[in-house]
Amino acid sequence: MNILAFLKKNENRWWALPLILPVVLLPVLSIANTFTQLGDGIAALYYLPLSFLLSLMMFFGLEALPGIVLSLFIRYYPSVGMFETVAGMLHFVVPLVLSWGGYRVFAPRRNMTAYGDIRLMAQRIFWQVFCPATLFLVLFQFAVYLGVYESRQSLAGLNPLNIRTLINYQTLLVSGLTGVPLSYLLIRLIRHPRYLKSLFSQIRSQIDKKVTVIEFLMWAIALGGLLTLLLLPMNENSSIFTTNYTLSLLMPVMLWGAMRFGYKLISLIWTPILLVSIHYFYRYIPVNPGYDIQLAITSSSYLVFSFVLVFMSMLATRQRAVNKRSRRLALLDPVVHMPNLRALSRDLAKNPWSALCLLRIPELEILGRNYGVLLRILYKQQLAQWVNGTLQPNEQVYHLTGYDMAVRLNAESHQQRIETLDEHIKQFRFVWDGMPLQPQVGVSYCYVRSPVNHLYLVLGELGVVADLSLASNHPENLQQRGAVHLQRNLKDKVAMMSRLQKALDNDEFTLLVQPVRGLRGDCYHEVLLRMPDANGLLISPDRFLPVAQEFGLSSRVDLWVLEYTLRFLAAHRERLPGQRFAINLAPSTVCRVQFPLEVSRLLAKYTIEPWQLIFEVTECSTFCNAEQALHILRQLQKMGVRIAIDDFGTGYASYARLKSVDADILKIDGSFIRNIVNNSLDYQIVASICHLARMKKMLVVAEYVETEEIRSAVHALGIDYVQGYLIGRPAPLESLLEAEASCADA
Repeated sequence: MNILAFLKKNENRWWALPLILPVVLLPVLSIANTFTQLGDGIAALYYLPLSFLLSLMMFFGLEALPGIVLSLFIRYYPSVGMFETVAGMLHFVVPLVLSWGGYRVFAPRRNMTAYGDIRLMAQRIFWQVFCPATLFLVLFQFAVYLGVYESRQSLAGLNPLNIRTLINYQTLLVSGLTGVPLSYLLIRLIRHPRYLKSLFSQIRSQIDKKVTVIEFLMWAIALGGLLTLLLLPMNENSSIFTTNYTLSLLMPVMLWGAMRFGYKLISLIWTPILLVSIHYFYRYIPVNPGYDIQLAITSSSYLVFSFVLVFMSMLATRQRAVNKRSRRLALLDPVVHMPNLRALSRDLAKNPWSALCLLRIPELEILGRNYGVLLRILYKQQLAQWVNGTLQPNEQVYHLTGYDMAVRLNAESHQQRIETLDEHIKQFRFVWDGMPLQPQVGVSYCYVRSPVNHLYLVLGELGVVADLSLASNHPENLQQRGAVHLQRNLKDKVAMMSRLQKALDNDEFTLLVQPVRGLRGDCYHEVLLRMPDANGLLISPDRFLPVAQEFGLSSRVDLWVLEYTLRFLAAHRERLPGQRFAINLAPSTVCRVQFPLEVSRLLAKYTIEPWQLIFEVTECSTFCNAEQALHILRQLQKMGVRIAIDDFGTGYASYARLKSVDADILKIDGSFIRNIVNNSLDYQIVASICHLARMKKMLVVAEYVETEEIRSAVHALGIDYVQGYLIGRPAPLESLLEAEASCADA
């Protein structure tokens, strides 16, 4: 056992594999060398020793030199003597060391990367093909010229630029292009036999996923048929397909394989085919007067074909890898590095039944505003890691936009597993800068069947149910009655929002007015907004104004009412002189910085006096953003517009907050006025409100005055204005034109 460990640890030392491999393999691989008689000399068509020894240098570096020298000595000394053997060893070592050193310098961190990486192709072609072949041939020609190689004069010639030299040079290039990867693979398999399994895995991963067994068999049959025709012995009855013309037909077939099967498989197939084709060259290249020219052209074909196949197979493999990585990244959120909505859709399609869960963490929005987006990212990543510990292998957590996450569970026993998942999530703790945070997580779920064609709608409905889960602190099922009711309400809201948007775009609102009459006989009118439904029936504002507020349309609605009212005043200035209107404002409108400027612009546009407008703001909306709202109201009052506080008495801490407001009119909520005759407590509350208003020098308006008893009671309290069905019911705005007399100014 100790001996095996020792050998494993020292297998790359010069006296181990680097010494044994060249001595054993060089004679075996030299069988692949192919030479032919060319005129009065010899030309090489394939020469593998140089490529093999260069691969040894790539693997073992300078540790391989003793083995290389020993193998060359054993190979050449018995036949050529000491002088030529030493010259031959130098002839090999110089190109090998220079090429290996150059490659290590220009590709230091990638020098041991497996072949097939197109990013290293230029470096490898230069340092492992062009450089060693050129140096080896130049040194050989120089040595022959000096008379060093007396036994190899037939490989050179008197003229170094003859056809024989060209063929030899092309041979060294094609041998380096195909022999170095082949030798690399052989050495790697000897060092680590288990690499064979990895090689099969790489071959399978590089093959196009669309390749079928039938396609591969068709390609193999075509390749085998052409190779058989190429290697058939020539005779007087041979056709053109038994000549080197068939060699050119191998090119498109191999290109087909290169584009479809990738570099690993094609290199393993092409190199043996090339070796066999070169070894039996005499079967398709006839000896004739133009034999040397034809041999040079065929040798160049070997080189060109090999280069094109290597390049195209690398390019196709690289492109497939890039496409695969792009598809993988398309399923991953680039910021949070979690599977995204597209990955969720894909996984739902793969499984016939799934349980889809939505995790909603609304407090992440507030925490993200205070501590930055990094907190949200880290929280989602750590929560996903925490949840993944309870999931099965094919289940996953997915990132959704905002503060939501999704979980896909297998359908089996999903009800019990969701309860367990909820308890597990409640145990999660997130620590930020030493501060433990535990935002509440709402969990909603549903049972879905593939394909889920409306995933976005399903997630939207799950989001509504997740809000219910936040209130109940328990996972909520989308199919439960309460969840269905929430979905119906949401759909009704969306439909109302659509109707509201259409009414804004097409001016389909209807304005009504209700008189507000004073004790002195003066009056003004409150403008009431109505919206027609699909059947033309008017919808009360308590149904559509909350939707407008929720979807951010309140300010547009208020501006529409304001402009339409001012347009009506300007159009009927002579018939309604001094007419005043009270217009209700939404909370979002009161807090808009640009609202005073918009009011000023509209007053100037229609030439209306500011005192003709009264803006009614509800007590709670006025103080939702106290500083901003108070500043806006002061600006409006400076312009001459009157401010009325509507529905006073229903908001929180009404009396305390009223101390900071300087309004002109105070409207007491109708819930106190309605029972003022029968309920002494309501009477005392109204009396106290009137007393407070007089201290603030504010006029008081009583709503819901519907009987003479109520009017008498409010008059007894000194209330300045009354409003209700007893005074006048809401009527269309145009009905004011039919009145015989205008109300006096308060």
